[in-house]
Amino acid sequence: MRRLLLVVGLTATLALTGCGVANPVTSPGTPAPTPSESVGQVQPAGHPFDVATGLTAPWSILRISDETLISQRDDGRILRVASDGSTTEVGVVPDVAFGGEGGLLGLAYLADGDGAWVYAYLTSATDNRIVRMPYDDGEFGETEVVLTGLAKAGNHNGGRIAFGPDGMLYATVGDAAAPGLAQDPASLNGKILRMTPEGDVPDDNPTPGSFVYSLGHRNPQGLAWDADGQLWAAEFGQNTWDEFNRIEPGANYGWPVVEGQTGDPRFVDPVLQWATSDASPSGLAYVDGTFFLAALKGERVWAIYVADDGTAGATPWFVGEFGRIRDVAAGPDGSLWFLTNNTDGRGDPRDGDDRLMQVRLVPLVEG
Repeated sequence: MRRLLLVVGLTATLALTGCGVANPVTSPGTPAPTPSESVGQVQPAGHPFDVATGLTAPWSILRISDETLISQRDDGRILRVASDGSTTEVGVVPDVAFGGEGGLLGLAYLADGDGAWVYAYLTSATDNRIVRMPYDDGEFGETEVVLTGLAKAGNHNGGRIAFGPDGMLYATVGDAAAPGLAQDPASLNGKILRMTPEGDVPDDNPTPGSFVYSLGHRNPQGLAWDADGQLWAAEFGQNTWDEFNRIEPGANYGWPVVEGQTGDPRFVDPVLQWATSDASPSGLAYVDGTFFLAALKGERVWAIYVADDGTAGATPWFVGEFGRIRDVAAGPDGSLWFLTNNTDGRGDPRDGDDRLMQVRLVPLVEG
């Protein structure tokens, strides 16, 4: 298994706004990517503005062509955002049982020969599960079960789902507050899973007959693929380090034996790590050569730049300006969308919260 050159912990506390330009933060002795090394990479510019307001514990942004869906964790509702920022309820996902960090979590979309589907990761009364619903002209059809039996808890439910460039559905599953499950190959918890759209095990998964794509995860909640089709994930640490990981099939990322960059040859170290006060990472998006990471406790958006040699640097944006940030996504016209998360019981709600926001992106420049 090829290991990456690593950048050591990022603990920047400089509050940068969308009007400023800053070099990515890296460890001492590691140069940040320069414009010549970062062709096609971008950064925020200007001040973010509201796309939609008045959301309640929103969790996931799902962009479908020219429309957008938002999941709300605590009431199981999926909202459709109109071009004027107004929202309408598309439907309520059945069997959602809110509790702690559980509820209606990630969304994904697939259009195939059988039609169009919206997938949802949710907490039920008995487990975490993935379901899908036919989606046509703003209306849902009958729910179908894709995968059940993922252990649930008051925290560490994971919950992000996304289709990869290979057409397979990937899901982040937390350890359900039972750390030992992350190293148990027979458990689906503490893992990143890979499955067919119908919920079967692909023939080319790392372990025959198993959904497990990678293991040793605590509570991963970010998934994104770069331009080369490489999968990356963001993960909540415990008390010390949050992680940004390059995901390889069958690789072990160490939890609960190790946390962060340790150099232990049994495990794959994260490419970047942050103090938990600076991140608590949730959603992850790849836009124009740049990763954007939503930080909850850190109350910021991280822009992450991965160099050709596998090292990476990051710059924090909007520190403390909008509170907790739950998800990020590519917006229209080369913009970035991000979702605040101040109404879930852990934040400090502001007037109009929660909100979907948009900021312009411009080519990365050296500051």
